[in-house]
Order: sequence, then structure tokens, then C-alpha cells
Amino acid sequence: MTLRPDEVGSIIKKQIQSYTATLDVSQAGSVIQVGDGIARVHGLDGVMSGEFLEFEGGVSGIALNLDEDSVGAVLMGPDSGIREGSPVRRTERMAQVPVGEGLLGRVVDALGVPLDGKGPVISTGVRNIERVAPGVITRQEVNVPLQTGIKAIDSMVPIGRGQRELIIGDRQTGKTAICLDTILNQKDTGVRCIYVAIGQKASTVARIVKTLEDMDAMSYTTLVVAAASDPAPLQYIAPYSGCAIGEEWMENGKDVLIVYDDLSKHAVAYRALSLLLRRPPGREAFPGDVFYLHSRLLERSARLDKKYGGGSITALPIIETQAGDISAYIPTNVISITDGQIYLEAELFNNGVRPAINPGLSVSRVGGAAQVKAMKKLSGPLRVELAQYRELASFAQFGSDLSKETLERLRHGERIVEMLKQPQYQPMPVEKQALVLYILTKRYLAEVEVEDIQRTQREFLEYMDKEHADIVNEIRTSGEISKEVEERLVAAIKAFLSSWR
Repeated sequence: MTLRPDEVGSIIKKQIQSYTATLDVSQAGSVIQVGDGIARVHGLDGVMSGEFLEFEGGVSGIALNLDEDSVGAVLMGPDSGIREGSPVRRTERMAQVPVGEGLLGRVVDALGVPLDGKGPVISTGVRNIERVAPGVITRQEVNVPLQTGIKAIDSMVPIGRGQRELIIGDRQTGKTAICLDTILNQKDTGVRCIYVAIGQKASTVARIVKTLEDMDAMSYTTLVVAAASDPAPLQYIAPYSGCAIGEEWMENGKDVLIVYDDLSKHAVAYRALSLLLRRPPGREAFPGDVFYLHSRLLERSARLDKKYGGGSITALPIIETQAGDISAYIPTNVISITDGQIYLEAELFNNGVRPAINPGLSVSRVGGAAQVKAMKKLSGPLRVELAQYRELASFAQFGSDLSKETLERLRHGERIVEMLKQPQYQPMPVEKQALVLYILTKRYLAEVEVEDIQRTQREFLEYMDKEHADIVNEIRTSGEISKEVEERLVAAIKAFLSSWR
């Protein structure tokens, strides 16, 4: 083999001409102290608040405290491999999460990493988890109902698309059950659902996933999970990640339902981070910005104007109370941020009234604006009659002589309470709720024994589906009970009751 100098020379010339030197410039610092999932870093002069940092061993962190001579960062993984003097690199980007249609049916962690073993998430992009809430001009009025399928809620505490309705109560009173029923009721409505589990046991989350799979609800649902065993920083960012996933759909004109289960544990995780970062504690040892923690999250729920996408995010935050104390710090904070609350009472739950909704303390600040006409017309007297019944029942227990009118109100109240009971995982479509409320408020069940109310309801709805499907369909499509439909409905009710008796 002979070497030809001219050929070798031309190759070297080409290599020199095409050579480009890329200089990788990234600012780095070093760890000066680490422990309890918190690292103090020296040397990151230009770092931003909330910026993602890369530590040794592939562990990531978020810069939260920007002190004069150091940066306080929270670690998103174990700190066992990080030592004093370990290098820390800036990424020059904020905490982000993948978004898009590929997240439907998936279970991911707070950073969008899949936990369900179904392979990588196919996303259409990424979004910063922290974002300024939509302004006043970009929003429109909340007047489209979001049906929960729960009679007591859709009639007395209606929820609209774009609303924030707090679910509050002691542990084991059915808060998660209400949210799961609402998710199940969104089937075939086009509403995307996001369930954010914050500080829940892994076994509880697994049970929720199985329920949604069994009920064929995973196809339109995404789960964002920061379990109790996950580091506090992941629990802290989980609801913001879930909200960022929902905002992608909202801005593309879709309606989204997001459940935060629960914000009490979210506040506790943030309190742990704040105390470890040496921030001064306030009431109940929570930091001074714990109100802003939840307000900047829940304000991102909105119904956008058509010019800005026309979608909506409806938020159902959950708060757990201690011994029914709704005047504690975190409950009062979240009550003041949301557009109403559904208060679940342990005493009602233990007495078999489920869902255990207390109609006196539960309120929707959107009210009838988010109800179909049929429900608005029928549910008007319901809350008053139920409140009167509860008041009279407390006096009646003393056994004093009661007038005929009082006894009649008590009998009617008992039937309302019984009719509003509903088994879990059995949401009811709005047209059937309207039929049930009609026979209830028009006192057609006055002669039916209380223990037969549930059976009567079930058989009446079966009868209407079988014999008068046209009435059911008309109420479904029009959303109201016209005079002509009401005449046919009264005739159908009378025919049913005569045969039923």
C-alpha cells in the first residue's frame, strides 16, 4: 500500500475546515451541607428560584431558598450518595412535566415518570409545573353543569365547569368516594379527569387504580401519584404537576376535572420542607406563605373564554379535618379560596346516611347557575325542607306532643333523607335524578314506608326505562320538564304507584 501525500493533505484540510468547537458552559457549585433531603449549595450565583438542579448520582433538586452566600435546595431522591463538596450543576430550566394525550390512562409520578409499567409516556411537549393563573379578562362565567351523578350534590350543592368545590370532612367519611363517583360519571361526556394522590398509602392508590380500571374509567383519566413513602418535595410539587397536565387540555378547548387528594397532606409536606430550610414558622408551625401555596394552585382552575381556548378546569380539592374542626388553619384557608364546600359529617356517616353530606354547612357559591332547568326547578324546595326536618327532628326527640303539620314534615323529611342515600360507584344520570326528585318533592311517596323508599326508587326508574323511555329521553335532551312532558309524567307515576301498591 502506497501513501499519496496530496490525498492525505486534502483529507486533513477538509477535516480542519469542517471542525467546529462547541464550548459547553454550565455553572456549577458544590454541596456544603446535606441532610434530611435538604442540600445547601455554594457557588450558584445566577440560579433562579424554583430552578431544577442536577446533583451527583442522577438525583435532581429544586432551588427554593436563595440566601446571601448559599442556595437551599430540596432533593427529589435519596441523599445517601451526596457528600460535602459534591458538584451541583444548573439546568437553567424550571421544574417541568410532560403533557399531552399520551398521559390518558397512565399512572405517573410528580415529574411525569411512569409508575404503571406500561413503557415510556408519549408526550407532545413539556410544561412548567408553576404558572400564573388565567387573568380576569381570559375567563368566562361558570354556568355549565358538571354532573357528579350524586343526587344530594347535583340537587343541593351543584358544581359547574370551572368551579372549585372543596370536599371537607374527617377521615373515613367518604371524601375520596365522592370524587371517584364524580370521575366515573364523566364517562362519555368528553371531560378528562386527573386524580392527584398526595401522601396516600401505596395500597390505597393501587385500590383506586383497580376501581377505575374495573369501571372502564382509565381511558379518560390520568393519575399523578406522590405516595406517603415518596420524598416531601415530590408531594409538594405533585398538585402543580397535575394542574399543568390539565392546563394543556384546557387551552385546547377540553373540559378537565382534577381531584387533589388531599391538600392537608400537601400543606404538611410543605411545612416539613420549610422547617428544614429554616424558614420561620407561623400558626400551627406552618410557614407564612402556606395560604399562597394553595391559592396559586386553585386559582389556575377556570373556565376560559372562547377566544382563549374555551376549555375549563374544575377542581375538587379535599381537606381532612380533625374531629370536625373546620375552623382550623388549613381548612379555613382553603374554604376562603374555593367557590363553596361539601361538608361530610362523621355522625351522619356512622348513622348510615351516605353520602354523609351536611346540607347546613355545605354550599355552592355558583348555585343554580350551574344546573339544568329541571334540577333547578325541583331542587329549590329540597334544601329548605331538609333543613326544616333536621331542626324539627332535634326537638321531636324530646317526645313532646307534635301537631299534625309537624308530624307530616318529619315524615316527608325522613323520605328525603332516605331517597338521597346512594351506594358507592353507582352515579345516576341527571334525567333519572330529575324523575326521582319529582316524585319526592310532589309528595307521591307520602304513603310509602321509609324502608321501602330505595326499592320504590329502583323499581320506578326500571318502569320508566321500560314503559316510558320517551319521557326519559326528552328530559335528557331538553334538560327541563315542560308542561306537556309533566302531564305524561304524572300519568306514568300514577300508573306505576297503582300497580306497585
